[in-house]
Amino acid sequence: MSKKESAPKSSIELAMERLQAEDRAAGIEHQPLTARQKDQIAEVRQKAKANLAEIEIRRENDRVDAEGDPEKLREIEEHFEIDRRRLEGRIEDEVAAIKKR
Repeated sequence: MSKKESAPKSSIELAMERLQAEDRAAGIEHQPLTARQKDQIAEVRQKAKANLAEIEIRRENDRVDAEGDPEKLREIEEHFEIDRRRLEGRIEDEVAAIKKR
């Protein structure tokens, strides 16, 4: 196929082009991440992964201790979800701050 006969674009490609055009019209520039930013983001994600593993270990230990008590198990799961969401939010904030630098 020649350039004139290229395959039709998918709806995702068309949507991305529209979003990029909107960004350009709004004066938003997208710059690629530097090697340093990529390293910092990888470090943040690696620490988060370790923190999540700790949270999961604590959850499993608590579940073993609470075995047979449905109310306690429910409470453990609620706390786990809160901790997990808090950690994910912190990761997003840290990554966004790194990208702004």
